[in-house]
Amino acid sequence: MSKNSTIDTKEQILNAAEKLFASLGFAGTSLRAIIREADVNLAAIHYHFGSKEELFIATVRRVAQPIVEEQLRQLAILEDSEDLPSVPEILAALITPPIQMIQERSEECLIHAQFMGRCRTEPYPIQKLAEAEFSIGQQKFLEAMRKVLPKQSPTELKWKLDLVIAMLIRVLNQIEPLESLSDKSSMEDIDDLVQRLVTFITSGISA
Repeated sequence: MSKNSTIDTKEQILNAAEKLFASLGFAGTSLRAIIREADVNLAAIHYHFGSKEELFIATVRRVAQPIVEEQLRQLAILEDSEDLPSVPEILAALITPPIQMIQERSEECLIHAQFMGRCRTEPYPIQKLAEAEFSIGQQKFLEAMRKVLPKQSPTELKWKLDLVIAMLIRVLNQIEPLESLSDKSSMEDIDDLVQRLVTFITSGISA
């Protein structure tokens, strides 16, 4: 098996798994269904991933990694400034990357969005596997929030940040209604959409 065919097979499996996990959930998706969707055999799944659980983790990681990297990049820019970032600036860095993913509106991005939304509604043991892939980014944003809102307890801020993430998941789960948030559809309008969401969230998280 060549290197290119190995990569292609792995991507085929991940694409099939994500599509099925997004629509059917972890429990509702069988390895047999993934095999049929990816047009591979069971040996290929075991070779690349070992188990259904490891395949799920790899699927989450593939979606989470570019989002978390971009979130942290935007947060780093804010933290490199001489001035302490504001709550709206931190929130914008948090929510812009996933909103950008949705606004692209390609079939692949819509599946990513639906999959992320589905992960949040999984039973806790599976949900925890998904959350682990986003945890580094969320922890960094929590630390940033503690600096700009020192009077709020870590527990309260963690709870509020979780509500922000839950709101994002709600948006991800409602792709079609998202269109009603903006009369525009180009990538240039993301800032406007993010700003309105940030304005809404800031009042609650700063209270």
